[in-house]
Amino acid sequence: MKQEKSRNFIGKEARFGARNYQPVPVVVDHAKDCLVWDVEGRQYIDMMSAYSAVSHGHLHPRLVAAAHRQLERVAVTSRAYHGTTLGPFLEKLCTLAGFDRALPMNTGAEAVETAIKCARRWGHQVKGIADNQAQILVARQNFHGRTSTIIGFSSEPDYRAGFGPFAPGFTHFDFGDMESVRAAATANTCAVLIEPIQGEAGIVLPPAGFFRALRQWCGENNVLLIIDEVQAGLGRTGKLFAFEHEGIRPDALILGKALGGGLLPVSAFLADSDVMDVFNPGSHGSTFGGNALAAAVALEALNVIEDEHLVERSAELGAYLLARLREVQALAPALIRDVRGRGLWVGVDINPAQATARELVEALAAGGVLSKETHETVIRFAPPLTITRELIDQAVGVFEAVVHERQARLQKQAQPQACPA
Repeated sequence: MKQEKSRNFIGKEARFGARNYQPVPVVVDHAKDCLVWDVEGRQYIDMMSAYSAVSHGHLHPRLVAAAHRQLERVAVTSRAYHGTTLGPFLEKLCTLAGFDRALPMNTGAEAVETAIKCARRWGHQVKGIADNQAQILVARQNFHGRTSTIIGFSSEPDYRAGFGPFAPGFTHFDFGDMESVRAAATANTCAVLIEPIQGEAGIVLPPAGFFRALRQWCGENNVLLIIDEVQAGLGRTGKLFAFEHEGIRPDALILGKALGGGLLPVSAFLADSDVMDVFNPGSHGSTFGGNALAAAVALEALNVIEDEHLVERSAELGAYLLARLREVQALAPALIRDVRGRGLWVGVDINPAQATARELVEALAAGGVLSKETHETVIRFAPPLTITRELIDQAVGVFEAVVHERQARLQKQAQPQACPA
């Protein structure tokens, strides 16, 4: 009888919703910090944190209080007027990231679109590229969002199929390969747009030294280096920003997800004045971007990251999570091809000849652990940065049990069947 609640909600989404998602069959009712409960009252450990949007944990009390305070004053007026929350938020964000200016938007994809517009206008106005000829270099297997412009430069066929025609002006290179970058560039190249770690591709890390070499090449060739840290930023990788792992500084930075503290969509494009000042009044905007409520919550989200040492927690507990998952890999090397990650962002690469990632994700959910697959071969483990060692142990224990069960099933299937008499 209890499962009837879940079936009812899942059925309504299937009947009335567009079929552009395939959720894990868990109906979330409420959540707190790193724990989630479904409509039947069953408890789960959240090892996904909404693709890093819930890095602070679900309903962090300081963020809820900040939202509540602002909701009693004003939420949205549009950028037609000034307010009391946007300036302090932008000041804090620019100070932490080390850039002169920030342009607030809502979703990560909107911030990426902002970066594209800025790079093209900079290429024309500053670098002197002929109008409509600016070229942006993008990595193969990239994921920067779902708008028509962005999927147009994806190399994933499923993201593109039937959605064309696409905007020109993008050229691919191989992630982590400087020779490929050089071969793709032309005199009209205005920017390189890149993720520091390719998340949707399966938590793919670049080779050591790649970003240092890329930074040097961009500087020598008057090309903007724009790093998309919508998922990777704000502590996810064990540094405040993932580009810090190689001691570099990009020309522009894209943030989102965790910037909204798991309560609201908040994103931003950051750059110094010599880049950002290509925008003038009327050239870009958003009705909701930088609204009073979002700015109040995002400011508190940044303060919480500092006050609760979430970056340091990510580094320490991320190393522990990686080590624990590699212990499981050692028990099942034929099933688990690789375990890779940085900070609290780990991908477990599954051998498709033995199982799909989706099968193991659903088995994990049945055992009380929420995760998500990507490309049917990789399971993502990216819990809130507030996760504890005890919860990591519990989640990895469930994963180990799921792996043992899969191995036992495979061994049984491999045994020769006795012929009937």
